[in-house]
Amino acid sequence: MATDYDAPRKSEDDSNESIEALKAARNNPQPGSADSEDSDNPGFELGGADLSNVELDVVVLPPQEDEFTCMNCFLVKHRSQLAEEGPNGPICKDCAA
Repeated sequence: MATDYDAPRKSEDDSNESIEALKAARNNPQPGSADSEDSDNPGFELGGADLSNVELDVVVLPPQEDEFTCMNCFLVKHRSQLAEEGPNGPICKDCAA
C-alpha cells in the first residue's frame, strides 16, 4: 500500500490537547529543553571594547632551514616531524599515521 508522506498526520494524542494546554506548555518550558535557535547558534557576548579601528602588527618570518610545510595539512613543522618525502612533497608524521 502506498503512503502519502505529505498528508497531515493526526494521532489520538494530538486531538485530546486543548489550545489552553498548548499555550500553557509554551509559556512554561520543560526544564532542560532549549530553543532550537539558541542551541544551534549560541550567542556570545564580547566585552564592550570596540576593536574595529585596531590594526595588528604581525611579523611573518621566512621558512627556516629546519622547517618544512606538510603538503597534506599545510602546517609548518620542524624537520624532526618529517615522516616521508613523497612525490607530492613532504608529509608530517601526524598525517602519515
